[in-house]
Amino acid sequence: MGSRPNLDPMSAIRLLVLGAVRQHGRAHGYQVRNDLEYWGAHEWSNAKPGSIYHALKQMAKQGLLHAHEIAPSTAGGPPRTEYEITEQGTEEFRKLLRESLTAYDQKPDVLSAALGFMVDLDREEVLELLEERVRTIEEWRKSVTEYYTPEEGPAELGHIGEIMNFWVTSADTGAQWTRGLIERIRGGAYTFAGEGEPFIGVLGEGQENPYATGERHPEDKR
Repeated sequence: MGSRPNLDPMSAIRLLVLGAVRQHGRAHGYQVRNDLEYWGAHEWSNAKPGSIYHALKQMAKQGLLHAHEIAPSTAGGPPRTEYEITEQGTEEFRKLLRESLTAYDQKPDVLSAALGFMVDLDREEVLELLEERVRTIEEWRKSVTEYYTPEEGPAELGHIGEIMNFWVTSADTGAQWTRGLIERIRGGAYTFAGEGEPFIGVLGEGQENPYATGERHPEDKR
């Protein structure tokens, strides 16, 4: 089997934050948080307010984002930091996106984040990445079934067999779902890079977020 990307637990939040900032051009923390809540990411990932602000600051230190200190408005209040993705940040975004579409053995939040940004790549490249995902699943399944056969059921290994039964069943479901997505994309679904006006998936300045949690974070005031 070929080596698979080793995605760290922060991959989803990094991909989500980089992608949100990139779509805005420049965005402050509350805008990024608002977008991720709009996508429901606070329900299926670790995109909680503290994690979002931490990721913004960390990636600014790493050179993936450029932090702009914006003067306070005439109404007063502390200065607000706006973030802009750098060239290095764009490279990291695309790297994480490609890895997340290909690797099958990561948490669901990583794939969910990648699906939200897949149209930033070319249609043909996304198809290639998803086909690689299916191949990787099939390779993994083949290696497992050398000593475990799902058709015989998990009983032979005692209740521990249910662990492998769960993973093989999940892999089969993942492969089936991926093939369906490939079919839809081949059929012309969605607007990918270079094909025309992209779908706008971020909230405009002042646009109400129907899915906002209402929780306050110290930096929301900035």
